[in-house]
Amino acid sequence: MVDDLSLHPKYPVRTERLHLRPLTAADTDALLAYRSLPEVCRYVPFAPMDKAVIADRLAGMWSVTTLTDEGQALTLGIELATTGELVGDVVLFFHSRAHRGGEIGYVVNPSFEGNGYATEAARALLKLGFEDLGLHRIIGRIDERNKPSAKVLRRLGMREEARLVRNEWFKGEWSTELDFAMLAEEWQAQR
Repeated sequence: MVDDLSLHPKYPVRTERLHLRPLTAADTDALLAYRSLPEVCRYVPFAPMDKAVIADRLAGMWSVTTLTDEGQALTLGIELATTGELVGDVVLFFHSRAHRGGEIGYVVNPSFEGNGYATEAARALLKLGFEDLGLHRIIGRIDERNKPSAKVLRRLGMREEARLVRNEWFKGEWSTELDFAMLAEEWQAQR
């Protein structure tokens, strides 16, 4: 069964209020509106982006639309179903075929924060990871100071498993990492 792991989503992936879909060059300005902001990038592993970086990502890593092997990542835009506005993006990393492990991440434009979009989109990624890809375990890793992100992971039903005190030199300072996780059987139990 481990050899059969792959994910080929039908787009858009629909939730109650959102459509998750591959990013395109038409999304450049919407991506720039939040991925260029220092406060958005504070606790995530990338620096504020300009149009050139966004264009490079759109042509490279963000162009992936399926997951067929470990080491790959699927980044999808979070689009409001009612208006078509891009309000953020989510990522599902396929870390290990042998251990059937993955990771989720999310970024939302501050103009749209507080509406539950990160939680709703991340829940759709958990569904893709567990039910469609066949992962056994999905994690979420965050900087301890990123309180809104911790709330998202807890709302998803992920359990906090570790607090790694000042474990990583991150953006010029030591960062304490919180690790959250969920197993496939826990996902099924909450469905």
